[in-house]
Amino acid sequence: MTSLRNLGPSGLQVFPLCLGGNVFGWTADEERSFAVLDAYTAAGGNFVDTADAYSHWVPGNEGGESETVIGKWLASRGNRSDVVVATKVGALPGYKGLSAPTIKSAAEESLRRLGTDHIDLYYTHFDDETVPVEEIITALDELVKEGKVREIAASNISPARLRASLEFSEREGLARYVALQPHYNLVSRDTYEGDLQDTAADAGLAAVPYYALAAGFLTGKYRPGTTVDSARAGRAAGHLESERGRRVLAALDTVARDRDAEIATVALAWLASRPTVAAPIASARTVDQLPALLAVAGLQLTDEELSTLTAASA
Repeated sequence: MTSLRNLGPSGLQVFPLCLGGNVFGWTADEERSFAVLDAYTAAGGNFVDTADAYSHWVPGNEGGESETVIGKWLASRGNRSDVVVATKVGALPGYKGLSAPTIKSAAEESLRRLGTDHIDLYYTHFDDETVPVEEIITALDELVKEGKVREIAASNISPARLRASLEFSEREGLARYVALQPHYNLVSRDTYEGDLQDTAADAGLAAVPYYALAAGFLTGKYRPGTTVDSARAGRAAGHLESERGRRVLAALDTVARDRDAEIATVALAWLASRPTVAAPIASARTVDQLPALLAVAGLQLTDEELSTLTAASA
């Protein structure tokens, strides 16, 4: 049985791989999404990430599709108490930004779609610097006091605004961020390392990185001369053009070969070993894509292997 990790100072305990729900209702239909969720939880997984904005960018979609799929799955499986459900507010057209009324009305809509009376982890999706942190935290705190949200977290926020938010929570005795969802992976380290990571570490926050596999690049399927059928292929293939991308791929190939592991597993294991990181987020469109992701729970890289990857990604 894989040991769960504490999510920062919260009482939540999570599997070391967070299942990304961005594909549900987008590149994975309901039936396929249910199969992925079933396989993930059967393997011991308990941490699912979504957002009210997923996947409004798809023609014909309005947003909320991912939450709706997850809600139907939770209802049909009767396992709500076994799953840590994380969702986000602030990026859905019609509910954009982080004013207090927007946060409250968006939360009600998310609860309705998820078919639940509480959200375990509620993130501000993108910071809204037009709104004082005091208003944001106070609105989130009210949701916690009402029992609609268990813990709060932030994503896409500056170190200064994160510190200001934490200081206000401490000073007023209000709900406090327990986690941070940064853009962070082997080919994108400056998006987290430095001031933001230091702020998270000082406050004891858990990091739950998104783009953990760099839109698929860190699975190793993107190689010179190959074509990949994926909605994110253009973004992922771009890393092949950078010297760092090629260096990282070569280092991943070596470690994966030595450990008889999938390249994606090694990339996630490096991320899972980094300071503050509790659980990287990765999504699977099909059940076949899951084993390489789930294997991160059982792969502990040696100090030498970690150093090789860290040096290649510098």
